[in-house]
Amino acid sequence: MSSLASEDVGAIVTAIGTPDFAPRLVAGLKALTPFDYSVMFGYRGGERPIDLYDNFPTPKRRVFVTDYQEGPYLLDPFFLACTGGISPGLYRLRDLAPDRFYQSEYFRSYYVQTGLSEEIGYCISLQGGLMAVISLMRTNQSPAFSAREFRDLAGVEPIVRAAAARQWSELYRRYAPAGNGNDEPTDVQRHIEQAFLTFGRSVLTPREREVVEYVLKGHSSDAIGKILEISPGTVRIHRKNIYSKLAINSQGDLFSLFIRALASKTASP
Repeated sequence: MSSLASEDVGAIVTAIGTPDFAPRLVAGLKALTPFDYSVMFGYRGGERPIDLYDNFPTPKRRVFVTDYQEGPYLLDPFFLACTGGISPGLYRLRDLAPDRFYQSEYFRSYYVQTGLSEEIGYCISLQGGLMAVISLMRTNQSPAFSAREFRDLAGVEPIVRAAAARQWSELYRRYAPAGNGNDEPTDVQRHIEQAFLTFGRSVLTPREREVVEYVLKGHSSDAIGKILEISPGTVRIHRKNIYSKLAINSQGDLFSLFIRALASKTASP
């Protein structure tokens, strides 16, 4: 198993606490296993992610960062894993994704624009209940990470985790206080964390809103049925009723409506 060269480890450690940390970390990991892009996001609950670092060219940065922060992150398997209490470690996106992720509208309408063949990420716990994800990406011009390459990158996870936790030990200070002084959530928290619960509330039943959430996240009717303890046939009936009530014809329309709702003052269309 390959490991980080001693000079790369030294450069990473020396750069902790400086703007050079992320570029040094990326350079060290690239020397171990090549990849095309890297992006590092900080997450707290359902709040807008903080872009800690990325090396995208300007046109791609719009898709990977700017568009992502506007709402699609809520359907990102890495974001969902972080908010679901995942253990720190290195993960392939495909291993975190729901069963129908690659047929989901999130994938077809947003993720496909990234042009990636694979994305893997280090999930790291930070102070203040935050999580960071350091994503390593290969474009369609490159093959997916092999089992050996993944093992090599997983082998240095303790170094990456320790260095990142130190680098971003005070990241929580960049967020508004969770209690706002009177235990009231911030406007951003209230809007984002309730988005799935309130989407379509003027016309959809609570059960239909639950179905919408899992459809958007990429679950099949069978998987949704198991989660909600109803039959797949009942799920399909719910989906038909949802489309009718929202005056839409496809999952693509549902995805577009949800993203537009996130940009509005409320999550109800």
